[in-house]
Amino acid sequence: MSAENLSAQNRAAAAALQRQCLALKLKVCTAESLTGGLIAATLTEIPGSSGYFDSGFVVYNNEVKHALLGVGSQLLLRFSEYSHECAAALAEGALKRSGADLGVGVSGIAGPDGGSAEKPVGSVWAGVCRKGRPPLTRLFHFTGDRKAVRLQTVAAAVKALTELADGKDPEGFAPLSER
Repeated sequence: MSAENLSAQNRAAAAALQRQCLALKLKVCTAESLTGGLIAATLTEIPGSSGYFDSGFVVYNNEVKHALLGVGSQLLLRFSEYSHECAAALAEGALKRSGADLGVGVSGIAGPDGGSAEKPVGSVWAGVCRKGRPPLTRLFHFTGDRKAVRLQTVAAAVKALTELADGKDPEGFAPLSER
């Protein structure tokens, strides 16, 4: 699928999420590493987003993940920024530092460099969290160039937030205790 088609699909999905959150009076926040704010930009591209979008944190550097969102230094040393644990901590940290009801956190390797045999380019860890509930995470393996990986990450994040807003555990997501 072309980047233009995926971007259009992401905007349509964001509009649906907005309608759902406004109807349920839910607020959303984001914590983004590899997407660099692209999820927040997609959500706020839709007019009226101020009615449900609370905040977005772009935390590319590990020191910033720790300072702004409370992602533990020891967690990052033990598991790395490319892990279920980091994605969960990003979502939970954003939720705790905002007025939102739903949070999403993403970290991964968009490429073209930085991958390894264990964690290849296209590996993306996503975490979602609903206020009062433990975070859920999922590992995605996306394909394509850097732009494609980032756009697929936006699509996955918006879909997960939509399912979470609907009171469901997002497809393929599980608590850390099950990882």
